[in-house]
Amino acid sequence: MELRVLNYFLVVAREENITRAASILHITQPTLSRQLLQLEDELGVKLYQRSKHRIILTEEGNLLRRRAQEILQLTEKTKSELVQADENVVGEISIGCGELLSMEQIGNLIQGFKKLYPLVTFHIISGMNDFIKEQIEQGLMDFGLLIQPVEIEKYQFIRMKQQERWGILVKETDPLAQKSRVTPQDLFGRDLIVTDSHPIQNELASWFNQNDAELKIVSTYTLLNNAAVLVNSGVGLVLCIELHVRYPNLKFIPFEPDLTLHSVLAWKANQVYSEATRAFIEFVKNA
Repeated sequence: MELRVLNYFLVVAREENITRAASILHITQPTLSRQLLQLEDELGVKLYQRSKHRIILTEEGNLLRRRAQEILQLTEKTKSELVQADENVVGEISIGCGELLSMEQIGNLIQGFKKLYPLVTFHIISGMNDFIKEQIEQGLMDFGLLIQPVEIEKYQFIRMKQQERWGILVKETDPLAQKSRVTPQDLFGRDLIVTDSHPIQNELASWFNQNDAELKIVSTYTLLNNAAVLVNSGVGLVLCIELHVRYPNLKFIPFEPDLTLHSVLAWKANQVYSEATRAFIEFVKNA
Protein backbone atom coordinates (compact mmCIF):
# COMPACT_ATOMS: atom_id res chain seq x y z
CA MET A 1 0.00 0.00 0.00
CA GLU A 2 1.32 3.43 -0.93
CA LEU A 3 0.87 6.31 1.47
CA ARG A 4 -0.39 8.43 -1.40
CA VAL A 5 -3.20 5.96 -2.13
CA LEU A 6 -4.11 5.72 1.55
CA ASN A 7 -4.48 9.49 1.57
CA TYR A 8 -6.69 9.26 -1.53
CA PHE A 9 -8.87 6.71 0.26
CA LEU A 10 -9.19 8.90 3.37
CA VAL A 11 -10.31 11.89 1.30
CA VAL A 12 -12.96 9.74 -0.43
CA ALA A 13 -14.10 8.37 2.94
CA ARG A 14 -14.36 11.90 4.33
CA GLU A 15 -16.15 13.42 1.34
CA GLU A 16 -18.32 10.32 0.65
CA ASN A 17 -18.13 11.28 -3.01
CA ILE A 18 -15.49 10.34 -5.60
CA THR A 19 -16.08 13.34 -7.85
CA ARG A 20 -15.69 15.80 -4.99
CA ALA A 21 -12.66 13.94 -3.64
CA ALA A 22 -10.98 13.95 -7.07
CA SER A 23 -11.48 17.72 -7.30
CA ILE A 24 -9.90 18.23 -3.85
CA LEU A 25 -6.96 15.96 -4.76
CA HIS A 26 -6.52 17.66 -8.16
CA ILE A 27 -6.71 14.38 -10.10
CA THR A 28 -9.27 13.07 -12.54
CA GLN A 29 -12.21 10.98 -11.37
CA PRO A 30 -11.21 7.95 -13.54
CA THR A 31 -7.68 8.07 -12.07
CA LEU A 32 -9.03 8.13 -8.51
CA SER A 33 -11.49 5.31 -9.20
CA ARG A 34 -8.70 3.22 -10.71
CA GLN A 35 -6.45 3.79 -7.69
CA LEU A 36 -9.22 2.71 -5.33
CA LEU A 37 -9.96 -0.39 -7.41
CA GLN A 38 -6.27 -1.35 -7.33
CA LEU A 39 -6.27 -0.87 -3.56
CA GLU A 40 -9.25 -3.20 -3.23
CA ASP A 41 -7.54 -5.78 -5.46
CA GLU A 42 -4.36 -5.56 -3.40
CA LEU A 43 -6.22 -6.05 -0.12
CA GLY A 44 -8.70 -8.57 -1.50
CA VAL A 45 -11.72 -6.85 0.09
CA LYS A 46 -14.53 -4.50 -0.90
CA LEU A 47 -13.91 -1.13 0.72
CA TYR A 48 -17.04 0.78 -0.23
CA GLN A 49 -20.41 0.63 -1.92
CA ARG A 50 -22.01 3.24 -4.13
CA SER A 51 -25.45 4.48 -3.19
CA LYS A 52 -27.48 6.94 -5.24
CA HIS A 53 -25.89 10.03 -3.73
CA ARG A 54 -22.81 8.98 -1.79
CA ILE A 55 -20.10 6.44 -1.03
CA ILE A 56 -20.76 4.09 1.91
CA LEU A 57 -17.80 2.32 3.51
CA THR A 58 -18.04 -1.38 4.20
CA GLU A 59 -16.94 -2.84 7.53
CA GLU A 60 -13.53 -3.49 5.96
CA GLY A 61 -13.48 0.07 4.64
CA ASN A 62 -14.13 1.51 8.10
CA LEU A 63 -11.30 -0.60 9.51
CA LEU A 64 -8.92 0.62 6.79
CA ARG A 65 -9.94 4.22 7.45
CA ARG A 66 -8.95 3.91 11.13
CA ARG A 67 -5.68 2.17 10.30
CA ALA A 68 -4.86 4.58 7.47
CA GLN A 69 -5.32 7.54 9.81
CA GLU A 70 -2.95 5.91 12.31
CA ILE A 71 -0.39 5.08 9.58
CA LEU A 72 -0.35 8.60 8.15
CA GLN A 73 -0.21 10.16 11.61
CA LEU A 74 2.71 7.92 12.54
CA THR A 75 4.43 8.78 9.25
CA GLU A 76 4.21 12.51 9.95
CA LYS A 77 5.45 11.97 13.49
CA THR A 78 8.42 9.98 12.18
CA LYS A 79 9.28 12.68 9.65
CA SER A 80 9.27 15.36 12.35
CA GLU A 81 11.49 13.22 14.61
CA LEU A 82 14.07 12.82 11.83
CA VAL A 83 14.42 16.56 11.35
CA GLN A 84 17.64 17.83 12.91
CA ALA A 85 18.98 21.40 13.13
CA ASP A 86 22.75 21.38 13.38
CA GLU A 87 23.76 20.61 16.97
CA ASN A 88 20.46 21.69 18.50
CA VAL A 89 17.99 19.15 19.86
CA VAL A 90 14.71 19.69 18.03
CA GLY A 91 11.55 17.72 17.55
CA GLU A 92 8.18 16.98 19.10
CA ILE A 93 7.25 15.09 22.25
CA SER A 94 3.73 13.87 22.94
CA ILE A 95 2.40 13.11 26.42
CA GLY A 96 -0.98 11.56 27.16
CA CYS A 97 -2.39 12.72 30.48
CA GLY A 98 -5.39 12.02 32.65
CA GLU A 99 -7.00 14.75 34.72
CA LEU A 100 -4.58 14.51 37.65
CA LEU A 101 -2.89 16.84 40.13
CA SER A 102 0.37 15.24 38.97
CA MET A 103 -0.02 17.24 35.77
CA GLU A 104 1.44 20.15 37.77
CA GLN A 105 4.68 18.17 38.14
CA ILE A 106 4.63 17.42 34.40
CA GLY A 107 4.32 21.15 33.78
CA ASN A 108 7.34 21.83 35.97
CA LEU A 109 9.36 19.15 34.14
CA ILE A 110 8.46 20.63 30.75
CA GLN A 111 9.36 24.13 31.91
CA GLY A 112 12.78 22.98 33.13
CA PHE A 113 13.41 20.94 29.98
CA LYS A 114 12.48 23.87 27.71
CA LYS A 115 15.18 25.99 29.33
CA LEU A 116 17.74 23.46 28.09
CA TYR A 117 16.08 22.56 24.77
CA PRO A 118 13.94 25.50 23.63
CA LEU A 119 13.41 24.10 20.11
CA VAL A 120 11.46 21.06 21.34
CA THR A 121 7.66 21.28 21.08
CA PHE A 122 5.29 19.38 23.41
CA HIS A 123 1.84 18.00 22.62
CA ILE A 124 -0.43 17.22 25.59
CA ILE A 125 -3.32 14.86 24.84
CA SER A 126 -6.04 14.23 27.42
CA GLY A 127 -7.36 10.74 27.89
CA MET A 128 -7.93 7.75 30.14
CA ASN A 129 -5.36 5.06 30.94
CA ASP A 130 -6.51 2.55 28.31
CA PHE A 131 -6.53 5.13 25.51
CA ILE A 132 -3.09 6.43 26.45
CA LYS A 133 -1.57 2.95 26.66
CA GLU A 134 -3.03 2.04 23.26
CA GLN A 135 -1.54 5.18 21.72
CA ILE A 136 1.87 4.44 23.26
CA GLU A 137 1.74 0.86 21.93
CA GLN A 138 0.97 2.16 18.44
CA GLY A 139 3.82 4.67 18.60
CA LEU A 140 1.48 7.66 18.47
CA MET A 141 2.42 8.92 21.94
CA ASP A 142 5.84 9.04 23.58
CA PHE A 143 4.79 9.21 27.24
CA GLY A 144 1.74 8.60 29.37
CA LEU A 145 0.79 10.03 32.76
CA LEU A 146 -1.11 7.03 34.13
CA ILE A 147 -2.96 6.66 37.41
CA GLN A 148 -2.48 3.41 39.27
CA PRO A 149 -3.55 0.66 39.35
CA VAL A 150 -2.12 0.09 35.90
CA GLU A 151 -0.03 -2.67 34.37
CA ILE A 152 3.39 -1.16 33.70
CA GLU A 153 5.48 -4.28 33.07
CA LYS A 154 6.06 -3.17 29.45
CA TYR A 155 7.15 0.30 30.47
CA GLN A 156 9.89 2.24 32.10
CA PHE A 157 8.51 4.88 34.44
CA ILE A 158 9.06 7.36 37.20
CA ARG A 159 6.61 7.66 40.07
CA MET A 160 4.99 11.05 40.57
CA LYS A 161 5.38 12.69 43.98
CA GLN A 162 1.81 13.97 44.15
CA GLN A 163 -0.82 11.67 45.65
CA GLU A 164 -4.22 11.76 43.99
CA ARG A 165 -6.92 12.12 46.67
CA TRP A 166 -10.43 10.82 45.97
CA GLY A 167 -13.73 12.22 47.10
CA ILE A 168 -17.02 13.47 45.71
CA LEU A 169 -18.13 16.52 43.76
CA VAL A 170 -21.53 17.58 45.01
CA LYS A 171 -23.90 20.52 44.79
CA GLU A 172 -23.37 23.13 47.51
CA THR A 173 -27.09 22.84 48.32
CA ASP A 174 -26.83 19.09 48.97
CA PRO A 175 -26.86 18.10 52.68
CA LEU A 176 -23.57 16.26 52.11
CA ALA A 177 -21.92 19.60 51.32
CA GLN A 178 -22.04 20.42 55.05
CA LYS A 179 -19.67 17.54 55.81
CA SER A 180 -15.87 17.80 55.87
CA ARG A 181 -15.58 14.10 54.93
CA VAL A 182 -17.90 11.52 53.41
CA THR A 183 -18.04 7.84 54.34
CA PRO A 184 -19.30 4.87 52.32
CA GLN A 185 -22.49 4.92 54.42
CA ASP A 186 -23.12 8.52 53.31
CA LEU A 187 -23.16 7.42 49.68
CA PHE A 188 -25.14 4.17 49.77
CA GLY A 189 -28.37 4.62 47.83
CA ARG A 190 -27.21 7.85 46.18
CA ASP A 191 -27.01 8.22 42.40
CA LEU A 192 -23.31 7.95 41.58
CA ILE A 193 -21.31 9.09 38.55
CA VAL A 194 -18.03 7.18 38.32
CA THR A 195 -14.98 7.02 36.10
CA ASP A 196 -15.09 4.87 32.98
CA SER A 197 -11.91 3.02 34.08
CA HIS A 198 -12.71 -0.50 35.31
CA PRO A 199 -9.53 -0.88 37.43
CA ILE A 200 -10.33 2.36 39.26
CA GLN A 201 -13.97 1.31 39.60
CA ASN A 202 -12.63 -1.77 41.39
CA GLU A 203 -10.56 0.44 43.70
CA LEU A 204 -13.65 2.49 44.51
CA ALA A 205 -15.72 -0.65 45.13
CA SER A 206 -12.99 -1.85 47.50
CA TRP A 207 -13.17 1.46 49.37
CA PHE A 208 -16.93 0.96 49.69
CA ASN A 209 -16.19 -2.64 50.79
CA GLN A 210 -18.92 -3.49 48.33
CA ASN A 211 -19.26 -5.09 44.91
CA ASP A 212 -19.62 -2.32 42.33
CA ALA A 213 -22.74 -4.06 41.00
CA GLU A 214 -24.43 -3.19 44.30
CA LEU A 215 -23.69 0.52 43.99
CA LYS A 216 -26.22 2.83 42.35
CA ILE A 217 -24.17 3.92 39.35
CA VAL A 218 -26.22 6.07 36.99
CA SER A 219 -23.46 7.25 34.64
CA THR A 220 -19.77 6.97 33.85
CA TYR A 221 -17.42 9.70 32.63
CA THR A 222 -13.99 10.24 31.13
CA LEU A 223 -13.60 14.02 31.57
CA LEU A 224 -14.43 15.61 34.90
CA ASN A 225 -15.66 18.84 33.31
CA ASN A 226 -18.50 16.92 31.67
CA ALA A 227 -19.23 15.03 34.88
CA ALA A 228 -19.49 18.35 36.75
CA VAL A 229 -22.18 19.44 34.30
CA LEU A 230 -24.12 16.29 35.19
CA VAL A 231 -23.87 17.13 38.89
CA ASN A 232 -25.23 20.62 38.26
CA SER A 233 -28.05 19.05 36.25
CA GLY A 234 -29.02 16.91 39.22
CA VAL A 235 -28.01 13.58 37.67
CA GLY A 236 -25.99 12.47 40.70
CA LEU A 237 -22.75 12.80 42.67
CA VAL A 238 -19.35 12.42 41.03
CA LEU A 239 -16.69 10.19 42.56
CA CYS A 240 -13.50 11.89 41.43
CA ILE A 241 -9.97 13.02 42.14
CA GLU A 242 -9.41 16.37 43.82
CA LEU A 243 -8.19 18.95 41.31
CA HIS A 244 -7.17 22.56 41.81
CA VAL A 245 -10.23 23.60 39.82
CA ARG A 246 -13.25 25.50 41.10
CA TYR A 247 -16.61 24.44 39.68
CA PRO A 248 -19.44 26.96 40.23
CA ASN A 249 -22.05 25.79 42.77
CA LEU A 250 -20.14 22.57 43.45
CA LYS A 251 -17.97 21.42 46.35
CA PHE A 252 -15.31 18.70 46.64
CA ILE A 253 -15.42 16.59 49.81
CA PRO A 254 -12.71 13.96 50.46
CA PHE A 255 -13.39 10.37 51.45
CA GLU A 256 -13.19 9.03 54.99
CA PRO A 257 -11.24 6.80 55.27
CA ASP A 258 -8.78 8.36 52.80
CA LEU A 259 -8.43 6.87 49.34
CA THR A 260 -5.26 8.05 47.62
CA LEU A 261 -3.67 6.65 44.47
CA HIS A 262 -0.32 7.34 42.83
CA SER A 263 0.45 8.06 39.21
CA VAL A 264 3.45 7.33 36.99
CA LEU A 265 5.00 8.92 33.93
CA ALA A 266 5.60 5.89 31.70
CA TRP A 267 7.21 5.24 28.34
CA LYS A 268 7.66 2.06 26.32
CA ALA A 269 10.72 0.00 27.18
CA ASN A 270 13.22 -1.16 24.54
CA GLN A 271 12.03 1.46 22.07
CA VAL A 272 14.04 3.50 19.55
CA TYR A 273 13.27 7.14 20.32
CA SER A 274 14.08 10.45 18.71
CA GLU A 275 16.90 12.58 20.11
CA ALA A 276 14.39 14.94 21.72
CA THR A 277 12.52 12.10 23.42
CA ARG A 278 15.76 10.48 24.63
CA ALA A 279 16.83 13.82 26.08
CA PHE A 280 13.52 14.20 27.92
CA ILE A 281 13.78 10.66 29.33
CA GLU A 282 17.20 11.44 30.78
CA PHE A 283 15.96 14.77 32.08
CA VAL A 284 12.99 13.32 33.97
CA LYS A 285 15.12 10.50 35.40
CA ASN A 286 17.59 13.02 36.81
CA ALA A 287 14.89 15.42 37.95
